[in-house]
Amino acid sequence: MVARLVIAAPSSGAGKTTVATGLMAAFASRGLAVSPHKVGPDYIDPGYHALATGRPGRNLDAYMCGTELIAPLFAHGSRGCDLAVVEGVMGLYDGAAGQGELASTAQVAKLLRAPVVLVVDASSQSRSVAALVHGFASWDPEVRLGGVILNKVASDRHETLLREALEESGVPVLGVLRRAPAVATPSRHLGLIPVAERQAQAVEAVAAQAEQVLAGCDLEGLLALARSAPPLTAAEWSPSAVAPPAGGRPVVAVAGGAAFTFSYAENAELLTAAGAEVVTFDPLRDEVLPEGTRGLVVGGGFPEMYAAELAANEPLRKAVAELAASGAPVAAECAGLLYLARSLDGTPMCGVLDADARMSERLTLGYRDAVAVGDSVLAAAGTRVRGHEFHRTVIEPGAGASAAWGLRQPEPRVEGFVRGGVHASYVHTHWAGAPGIAARFVGHCA
Repeated sequence: MVARLVIAAPSSGAGKTTVATGLMAAFASRGLAVSPHKVGPDYIDPGYHALATGRPGRNLDAYMCGTELIAPLFAHGSRGCDLAVVEGVMGLYDGAAGQGELASTAQVAKLLRAPVVLVVDASSQSRSVAALVHGFASWDPEVRLGGVILNKVASDRHETLLREALEESGVPVLGVLRRAPAVATPSRHLGLIPVAERQAQAVEAVAAQAEQVLAGCDLEGLLALARSAPPLTAAEWSPSAVAPPAGGRPVVAVAGGAAFTFSYAENAELLTAAGAEVVTFDPLRDEVLPEGTRGLVVGGGFPEMYAAELAANEPLRKAVAELAASGAPVAAECAGLLYLARSLDGTPMCGVLDADARMSERLTLGYRDAVAVGDSVLAAAGTRVRGHEFHRTVIEPGAGASAAWGLRQPEPRVEGFVRGGVHASYVHTHWAGAPGIAARFVGHCA
């Protein structure tokens, strides 16, 4: 049984990522094998978690993967570890819009039978903190609120007032963190700047977070709380069980590097289980695709920040266009869609799609129910998947003659492009929630 904690908060901005990452690094520095997890679809926080623990950061998304897969995916990711730390999303009880508790931190905590530690931004309150904590502790009796970490505490006097107030709540204080600007991680239009873009600074930030947690948190109390979690009975998820080899061992090139940092670890594991040899390359640096490439996956990221560098790598852009023209399977999501376009903010891209992309002031964000409009290398017509959109760009036109997906919300529409072996879309998908995708893709490679 893996000891486990869920780090939650009343709302976004309370300091969940700082505390969760700091705890992961602090426990890892004590010699524990720590398994890092993130509730929801976020790609960026898991990069910092991986830096803190030396293990892949893994997402637990009940909307995209289904509630029945949360415990099995957790068991898969945490196998062989001493402790798992799960960072929540938004506020503790916030989930998919209009779907009740679905995909909330509270729901995942219940599915994992894990105690919750609430990170409270105490910067503008004293005695009111007790009412806040009492409300979160009593809202859902199935959620076990095991402790509180007070963040952004101003002084010793402020700490005393907060502790006195919380004595009446019955919820123990397991940490007090002072305001520490040096621990802050810079953000951009889609959240924190990914680790791959600021490796040295990210290492320093994680080390500072660990020091802050070591100084201000009761690690022994937190570990005891984590070890109080009851056993999980769910069978471990296995990529080989859901994506049997399709035959052969084709090379599937997966874009990485600073421009393409958004990926779920399970997607690559499913490709490997389906028989592919997964090889990562960096479109900012590599002028050729990996030798023997039979299929290409270009996930999300920030190509808009590197448009000039991507455009300057003309040999690789030409190689990508030639691979797509050959009919080889190409799967592109969000940033990958932009990379395959003719241009991005007027800068030339690969020209695989007859479309042009540009930055926008509007943030497109939310879960999506999608159905495959026609047959593609990822899905047969009529296949239903759940995904997520997260971008500040637009592409014109928004869909090709053969669209990738039909979406129901926020309004009915078709989007994306299917052209030959190319499937390109804004919709991010977690392939563990639709494991047939990987096997179908590798089958087309072979």
